[in-house]
This record gives sequence, C-alpha cells and structure tokens, in this order.
Amino acid sequence: MKGFSGTLQVDGYAGYNRLLKRPAQDVTLAYCWAHARRKLHDITQSGAAPIAQEGLAQIQTLYRIEKDLRGQSADQRHAARMDRSKPIIEDFELWLAQSRARVSSKSPTGEALKYIAKYWDGLCRFLDDGRIELDPNAVERTIRPIALNRKNALFAGHDTGAQNLAVIASLIETCKLNKIEPHSDLTGVLTAIVNGHKQRDIDHLLPWNWAG
Repeated sequence: MKGFSGTLQVDGYAGYNRLLKRPAQDVTLAYCWAHARRKLHDITQSGAAPIAQEGLAQIQTLYRIEKDLRGQSADQRHAARMDRSKPIIEDFELWLAQSRARVSSKSPTGEALKYIAKYWDGLCRFLDDGRIELDPNAVERTIRPIALNRKNALFAGHDTGAQNLAVIASLIETCKLNKIEPHSDLTGVLTAIVNGHKQRDIDHLLPWNWAG
C-alpha cells in the first residue's frame, strides 16, 4: 500500500489501522457491511435470535436500495443514499445502542453488535461518497482471475511492468463488469488514441462510455 491515498474498503483486520498512522498518506477506511451482515446471519442459523433478525432486516434494506442504484453515477448514488439510506442508518444507530443494552456483551449477539459498533464510522463511510460500495465482494470476485493467473505468470520482470499489468487487468475486468468484450474495447480505444483522440476527452474512452 506504499504511496496509496484514498478510500480503502476493508474488513476488521487490525493491520489496516497502520495505514492511518502514515502522515504521507491520506487514507480513509470504509468497512464492509457484508462482514457485519454475516455475523448477524450466523447467529440466526443457531435458533431464535430476534435482535439479530432485526439488525439483519435493516442491513438487507440497505442492500435493496443499493440494488436500485446499481449503474447510476457516483453523484446520483450519493444523492439517493442521503435521501433513502441515511434515515435507515440513523435508525440503525439508535437500535444498535438500545440492543447492546439488552444483551450480554459476551453473548454471540453481543459480540456481533460490538463488532458493528466498533467499526460504525467506517461502515457509514458509503454515505459520504457515491463511489464506495457497501462491501468489496464485486472487487474480490473481479481480482480472483488475476490472483489465479499468478501461477502462470510468476514474474512481471520490473516494478513498472507490474504497474502496467495492473492497469491493463483493471481495464479488462472493468470491461467484463460492463458486459463489453475486452479485446474489441482495447482495440477500439488504442485505435482512437492513434488517430488523435484528445487527451482532455480521455474519459470518453472508459469502458462504460466507449462502444468500440
């Protein structure tokens, strides 16, 4: 993570906190709602768990809203979240405090609620920026082929080569997410650049804007 600045979506691994202590890097941690949801879901699988069910229902509502917003711009998602998701988060925060007072902190439910409370600020980070997802599951699925390919491509040869590989892999996987054939897209983009596409309009060549 050397040199990285921006928002990093993470789970509860404590090692990420070291990034916050690096003065040269401006890093914000956004925590994963899927982990919070899983902790409550696991409790409901062991028997009656009304408090966990209540929390799970509120989280599911957030995910339903995100499904409605899929494909919209970051600004549109931010506006919709402030209108639709923020009230749910405010109710959830009140419910969380009340529910923690009702159960033992050492019970499974208490431990799950403690986890959510510990990372609450980071869990709410998605309200501040329409680019942030509720969880990094889509990213994890996207990078899986890249991780598997390391067995077939053991060496990049140079740091610059690794960086170039990361750029190309990002473009290819972004094409896949947007249901665009990567080879056709990259061929069209490179052809446009060779033919004098203006650098100031480079955003027009991003996969979701470029039809090839």
